Amino acid sequence: MKKEDLRIVFLGTPEFAVESLDRIVREGYNVVGVVTMPDKIAGRGHKMIQSAVKQYAVDHGLHLMQPEKLKAPEFVDELRGLNANLFVVIAFRMLPEVVWAMPELGTFNLHASLLPRYRGAAPINRAVMNGDTETGVTTFFLKRDIDTGDVLRQERIDIGPDENAGSVHDRLMALGAEVTLDTIAHIVAGDLKPVPQDQLLQGEEPTAAPKIFKETCLMDWTRTAAELHNHVRGLSPYPAAWTVLRPADGGDDTELMVFETRLTDETTQLPAGTLLPDTRRMAAATADGRVLELVSVRAAGRKRMSGADFLRGARLSPGASFIAPAPAEA
Repeated sequence: MKKEDLRIVFLGTPEFAVESLDRIVREGYNVVGVVTMPDKIAGRGHKMIQSAVKQYAVDHGLHLMQPEKLKAPEFVDELRGLNANLFVVIAFRMLPEVVWAMPELGTFNLHASLLPRYRGAAPINRAVMNGDTETGVTTFFLKRDIDTGDVLRQERIDIGPDENAGSVHDRLMALGAEVTLDTIAHIVAGDLKPVPQDQLLQGEEPTAAPKIFKETCLMDWTRTAAELHNHVRGLSPYPAAWTVLRPADGGDDTELMVFETRLTDETTQLPAGTLLPDTRRMAAATADGRVLELVSVRAAGRKRMSGADFLRGARLSPGASFIAPAPAEA
């Protein structure tokens, strides 16, 4: 097939998908339709929020579809009427077979992990939270089970020991656009050799990357300093790790979001979670006796600040500690 004969439908929602859509458009491919999530009401002002992909599509005059239901006959008919040869999916919803099986050249997805590692909704967060030293992106043909299709292309990057999920996200977003273009070019050339994911396992089991919830983000002070450090950077800058600070004098607990920590070479005999008596910084004992510094935090209703600035304002008595809050009553 010639490049000028290829008709593409792009399906995606967040900023991560926009980089690839933009590269496809600038490369001169014919994007005959863009599918994204319906607008939603969010925030205190109850404003209608448009997805990043919608904003790009509108700005560039692309044919836009925002179906509530992906199996709706009117949407399926409209999609079929576009006569697309190829669907490209990045950070979108799970597609029904009536959609992904439609184009003659197939439907491929860009996933932000080295499949079959980290199948699921939060691959970037989970890789960093688990202390992985590398990750990457994968393109693969869709099939019935989520993130299990045959692999088309993969590229890897290293993860720095103090790098957070936001930085990894941005680097994978750029890399993903390159891999997306490369995958399309090979589809046009007709020389792809898809590899079943089972061949990439090398005796290991696939790993999951389930969705992140608030309880996922809670810091567990029975874990080691390295594990807590990875937890924080894997959730920074969003949705952010959190913990609860309890004063030693019986005052009110304070819920803190934690954006950055620093592993130190110091050790202490204090119980895990206990703040060190050092007003120049916010540092606490961990389960393995190492000291973890909380570099950047934010209390509810306040701006993000250094841990040291928070302590100066809080004026806590010695013995304050980070705790696990009691579970909510049913």
